[in-house]
Amino acid sequence: MTPRPTDVGVTGAALYLLPVETRMPLKFGPETTTRVTVARVRLEVAAADGRHAEGWGETPLSVQWVWPSEESYEERHQALIAFTAGLVPAWSGFEVSGHALEVGHAFQLQLPAILDRFRREDLQVPLLAARVCSSPFDLALHDAFGRLCGRPVYETYDAGYLNADLSRFLEPEPGVDFSGLYPRDFLAPGPLRRLPAWHLVGGLDPLTPDELTGGEPDDGHPVLLADWIRRDGLKCLKVKLRGTDEAWDYERLVRVGEIGVEHGVDWLSADFNCTVTEPAYVNGILDRLRDEHPRLYGMVLYVEQPFPYDLESHRIDVHAVSARKPLFMDESAHDWELVRLGRSLGWNGVALKTCKTQTEALLSLCWARAHGMGLMVQDLTNPMLAQVPHVLLAAWADTIMGVETNSMQFYPAASAAEAQVHPGLYSRREGALDLGSLRGAGFGYRLEEIERVLPAPAATAGSLAE
Repeated sequence: MTPRPTDVGVTGAALYLLPVETRMPLKFGPETTTRVTVARVRLEVAAADGRHAEGWGETPLSVQWVWPSEESYEERHQALIAFTAGLVPAWSGFEVSGHALEVGHAFQLQLPAILDRFRREDLQVPLLAARVCSSPFDLALHDAFGRLCGRPVYETYDAGYLNADLSRFLEPEPGVDFSGLYPRDFLAPGPLRRLPAWHLVGGLDPLTPDELTGGEPDDGHPVLLADWIRRDGLKCLKVKLRGTDEAWDYERLVRVGEIGVEHGVDWLSADFNCTVTEPAYVNGILDRLRDEHPRLYGMVLYVEQPFPYDLESHRIDVHAVSARKPLFMDESAHDWELVRLGRSLGWNGVALKTCKTQTEALLSLCWARAHGMGLMVQDLTNPMLAQVPHVLLAAWADTIMGVETNSMQFYPAASAAEAQVHPGLYSRREGALDLGSLRGAGFGYRLEEIERVLPAPAATAGSLAE
């Protein structure tokens, strides 16, 4: 196959580490987040004709989400940083060229071997964590490709730029054929400019004044749920649940739902954070809600990932849950192959995340849509640059309802520089985000207008180390 003039290879990479502290604690399953390190990557690519371009990508290294464990937070945190730094020379020396999707896919195939070389017997970094560490590089690759082509990157996911169709990457179930199809065939005709915004109601969030402790931040942002709803015009609430206390979960869902109804909210979702082991647990809550609070039951648009991360080790038949409400994979959906396994077990939706790499998010989107599964785009509390590819994925994916976005709840100050250029991305008005400020090649960051001073690189390799 004759290479295209737009085919690129990676020639250099640099990693920057940006520490962020939360204004309010955020509970993930059994753990609580109060700080995070955000990995920002600058990647240089070169085409065969000598043209060069740079791209940028960013992802929070959210320890508790990517790596639930009894190991100490700091030990896991430092391991993720070390692994991400180790990916700098791996990416800059990766000798594959092509479209960003093709290069990214080839790298992801190598990632398990890279991870095996890094792991120590006493600290087993999981594959989900490795994907998150790799995602800022992959995002930067897609941004760089779009910039080299002088096009928004979503306009390059077609036969005009890719060397192969989706049949090279995906294996369909009987009755589906990916031959002659490209990611662009499964995306919306154009990006939505306004997206309904889902607000996260964390398990530690106070709901009423009597739950205030006096230690809440006094920074001009709301604390109580009703105040958030009023200020941002919210219509969609995602409710974090425990998954280990049925009475608490039911009461929490009812209380949040009743506050929502009082203030004009239309939709709810229930997120059990992978702590449930039996479908009967979820079914019991849903059935009781249906019988006792039918309006709230009707407002539940979908249920998110009640069951354990490792789908291959926990092959739970979930058809009984998905018969009640759409059931969306999140932590289990590392890639399209696990989406396929999930569908066979009864899952009927996929929650996409750019932190699992832009490449895998696109391929999972295509496989899921071709097989009739619903789509949602979920947040990793994405601040700063990480917010841009996150909301763009939702804008092109035609999700079941908008996008989850909560960095403005937990660390709004972190994105102050980016918000000067993209105010509609970092604040929710009338229940929605406004993407109208995004323009230009790649992801449309308009990086040259953002006044952010970066620290010295934590690691560099290739042309960017010279």
